[in-house]
Amino acid sequence: MDQPFSPEDLLLHRRLSSLHARPDAEAVLCTVRSTDTAHDGHGTRLWLWHPRQDRPVALDLGHAGTQQGPALAPGGTQLAFVGAAGSTQQVHLAALPDGLARQVGRFPQGVTQLRWWPDGQSLLVTAAVAVDPDAHGERPPAGGLPPRGPHAPEVAWRLPYKNDGTGYLLAREQHLFRLQLDGRAQQLTDGDFNVFGADVAPDGRRISYVRSSGGRFAHRSEVWTCRADGSGHALLCDGLATAMEPVWSPDGTRLAVLGARDEGDARTGLWLLDAAAPGGAPRRLGGDDVETASFAPQWLHDGRVLRIVQAWHGRHRVVTLDADDAGAAPRVLLAGDRQFGAHAASASHLLVSTDAPTRPSELQAARLDGSGERTCSEFNAWWSQRTPIRCEARTFDVPDGEGGTEAIEGWLLRGPHDGPAPLLDDAHGGPAAYALLDYDTNVYWQVLCSLGWAVLVPNPVGSASYGRGFCDRLRGRWGSLDLPQHLAALDRLRADGICDDRLALAGKSYGGFLTAWALGHADAFRAAVVMSPVGNLETHFGTSDGGWYADPYYLGPGQDFDRREARRLSPVQAITQARAPTLFLQGKADERTPQCQSEELFASLARARPQLPAELVLYPGCDHHFLNAGPPSVRIDAAHRVVRWLQAHVHR
Repeated sequence: MDQPFSPEDLLLHRRLSSLHARPDAEAVLCTVRSTDTAHDGHGTRLWLWHPRQDRPVALDLGHAGTQQGPALAPGGTQLAFVGAAGSTQQVHLAALPDGLARQVGRFPQGVTQLRWWPDGQSLLVTAAVAVDPDAHGERPPAGGLPPRGPHAPEVAWRLPYKNDGTGYLLAREQHLFRLQLDGRAQQLTDGDFNVFGADVAPDGRRISYVRSSGGRFAHRSEVWTCRADGSGHALLCDGLATAMEPVWSPDGTRLAVLGARDEGDARTGLWLLDAAAPGGAPRRLGGDDVETASFAPQWLHDGRVLRIVQAWHGRHRVVTLDADDAGAAPRVLLAGDRQFGAHAASASHLLVSTDAPTRPSELQAARLDGSGERTCSEFNAWWSQRTPIRCEARTFDVPDGEGGTEAIEGWLLRGPHDGPAPLLDDAHGGPAAYALLDYDTNVYWQVLCSLGWAVLVPNPVGSASYGRGFCDRLRGRWGSLDLPQHLAALDRLRADGICDDRLALAGKSYGGFLTAWALGHADAFRAAVVMSPVGNLETHFGTSDGGWYADPYYLGPGQDFDRREARRLSPVQAITQARAPTLFLQGKADERTPQCQSEELFASLARARPQLPAELVLYPGCDHHFLNAGPPSVRIDAAHRVVRWLQAHVHR
């Protein structure tokens, strides 16, 4: 008999978090995250899959710590990965298929990324370098800086000075090193900036890298190149506000990068740069409405076609784009009602891990043309013993804010139960994003469906992946434009007999904003859960790690921050009108939507409505991603609290 889902199921769940393959080899490296209950954390291990195998095989590398960021050497006989070594992450090497890992080199501040040089004789490594924040980033003396204690002052002289999940940024920088296999390392970049990603040209003679801009405001990205020995650094392009994942073309004449032109724009596209034309304008492929998910682009062998993961109508699909025809439409290879948690391509296969509410994280393989897809792993066999979950894409006619109507999409989740059910409307973050379908973030969805609930996860106006016009219309109209679309979708489901008046609303980040906004502007909901919200845009501007440049973009045209407009759009202004019992969940170390955002909402609501049930739950040490990446104890606690709160107040 099927068991209902429970929050404790996340202790069983294993997530295939990344895939790595080479276009000249068949083997595929899988990074699998699982729960470390002994330390209330997570661990990652590497698995190897080959088309001749039915299932991936766990690699016994003799390395007890975390294993992540793997890369196969040319020829596929060696593996490099970033693994724990004491209190830092270091480079490790192992021969395949059964060699023991050995540490190569030592970087005092740890390593974040690596990739092989094309000749397989060295590695390009991104590692942290200590700098002196009291001296505004000057290099330390020859003897180095003394260790920074927990009470060391944090001096800010530029923006950004902090980042969610990382904290204070200005005591270190991220730079490139060339690491020889005997452990010798040569620093290739240096200066008042951070390197975010890099690639080595196919001939091994040049490097492309994406770095932060210099000066007082260092939030923009720039694409640079240099020679293999670290000389000849040249700015290739600063025409993108955001750039990431630079990849050389096979002939070394062009670079493909993901990015966005405007500061604050969370939608990324695919751009081409001429490697021989420093300062040239980037050229976007596929047009302004082709959005990319955050997986590195891949050049096909002839250098005329690029393969990307496109974000399309709340889904992910693998497509190709013609590099010589900027306006050519994408050619779809692999699609479906799902998103990808990981993606790679080998010499013969497209590889993805699927995120969908109806199935757990597993490895899928298809031929390079997208045919013959099959599931190749069984990391989560326990899932088949749980209550079956149904998920369907629905279309709703909703007000467009201009006196007419338009169609939006949403995901409707249900267990095996039929008939009118209590329903949770779950608002996604962003707002220039779309509903995320992974199990790790949304453990309570399956639990509620097992209890007879329905869950609606809509993509209203403002959502990404539906074209720029659809997304940009929400700028300056947060809440007032998209909340009516949520309410119209709920009216449709009620008319169809899917739900009744037992309605609840929940959301995190921008979804927390919308939930808090709805509390002061609608009476449709019997209960609400506000998680890591933007509650007061005026204070969010100065306390968030990115609010000072992103909030002006979302308030509307222009780069100036309009405080009067920020106050008008802030949920805290009307939260005192709330009628629904409200639960607030917040990570105390959140730098994206800081603790004060939940506190302002909670205190204002509690003071104005003393008889209305309201609770604020703070999770010490947890950042903005406490719901999907926090300690297992926190994630289980949060899921239980969401379910208990909704059960207690929706049925009243």
